[in-house]
Amino acid sequence: MQKLFDEVNSLDKRCYEKFLLSEDLLMEQAASNVALYISEKYSSFESILIVCGSGNNGADGIALARLLHTKFDVNLYLSTTPKSSMAQLQLQRAKTLDIKIVNELFNADIIVDCLFGTGLNKPLDEKSINLLNTLNSYNSFSTFKLACDIPSGINNLGQIQNVAFEADITITMGALKTSLFSDMAKDYVGKILVANLGVQREIYEIDSNKFLLDESDMKLPIRNKKNAHKGTYGHLNVVAGCKKGAGIIAANAAFGFGAGLVSVVCHENLDLPYHIMQTHFISENCTAIAIGMGLGKYETDEIRKILNKKVPKIIDADLFYDKLICEVLEQEVVLTPHPKEFVSLLKLCEIADISVEELQNNRFLYVNKFCKKYPNVVLLLKGANVIISSNEKLYVNSFGSTVLSKGGSGDVLSGLIGSLLAQGHKSLDATITASLAHAIASKNYSKNNYSLTPLDLIEEIKKL
Repeated sequence: MQKLFDEVNSLDKRCYEKFLLSEDLLMEQAASNVALYISEKYSSFESILIVCGSGNNGADGIALARLLHTKFDVNLYLSTTPKSSMAQLQLQRAKTLDIKIVNELFNADIIVDCLFGTGLNKPLDEKSINLLNTLNSYNSFSTFKLACDIPSGINNLGQIQNVAFEADITITMGALKTSLFSDMAKDYVGKILVANLGVQREIYEIDSNKFLLDESDMKLPIRNKKNAHKGTYGHLNVVAGCKKGAGIIAANAAFGFGAGLVSVVCHENLDLPYHIMQTHFISENCTAIAIGMGLGKYETDEIRKILNKKVPKIIDADLFYDKLICEVLEQEVVLTPHPKEFVSLLKLCEIADISVEELQNNRFLYVNKFCKKYPNVVLLLKGANVIISSNEKLYVNSFGSTVLSKGGSGDVLSGLIGSLLAQGHKSLDATITASLAHAIASKNYSKNNYSLTPLDLIEEIKKL
């Protein structure tokens, strides 16, 4: 996993003071990294349009223009007069080489966005909105768009008020920023790379409580024991409700992810696959419970008894609308709400009474507030970028895609988490691995992205 930072100004300052690296040196290193990437990946391209703002993000762009001069047909567009001292210095340097400064935008082979960077702290004016809309309109197979540090229009909270630059790739400076991984940013950032600023990342970075998950963080439940039986790998109970299909999907996912035994708890007789058992009550040898998915109407006292069972639990869906959920939040439970469910949960817990829109604008903030109040809970907030948090640590799974935007996908996830809990995995580890398996399997799905079914997803997970 990689560290995430809400801001990097303090990290830059540390480089100045501790490593005696000047602002100029850091900027030159940043520009060199971007120039090297463009030169190596797009050497066959000819024209480059570098669009610069008045601050240090613009200064990065002007430095880039100097480094690419003669290698490409470099065109420098200044949206306004340079204001920062570094932008003014870089422009003086560029003028000594007679780098071409253009007064109009055009559809170049490569377009580089250096307008605002992470320094954006106010709404865009009409001129900036029109400029970004024009750049976004240059969409062709041959046009490559690169954002320097962060696509312009995204602020330091990952919010987009009007419009943002639609990048194919973002090369961010020094370290990964949390703002790059908001749900709203996902359609704009493209592939994300980190540019070295004169010292290696492990030196530039300091401790953080936020992390970006890598595929290597997925620890699949591969069986290494030779002397084992089905009981060795736990017994998951899946509580089925009115919408019984949800529980059956979760049960199938759990069985395919390594649980030795899986039983669906339901008072009505169900038509289940032969490998899935049914029980009317929680099993004596149950090692984990999955509850909430498709629950619908239920008897409160019965559900309360199930929730009070002293085994690990994964809770989803309908229970996030019932005050009953608040009775178990001191336990080590896993919660997997989508945004609407989380908004309800925040209100029930008297943390915040907000809209889904407000939540999506401040996902990290409200996840942090919830987990600070309930440090024993492992929270997984679904979204374009999944957030997993426990106590004061937060993890982002960015592997998800719209392939998963189908009914039943969340039930598969609940089954995966429940399976690992039943097998004895710790709650946080189970949630991280299950979330990664869920997302990576969806990326491996080779048919049309609108066609995924829960059973397709389960089959892909088996291939990991």
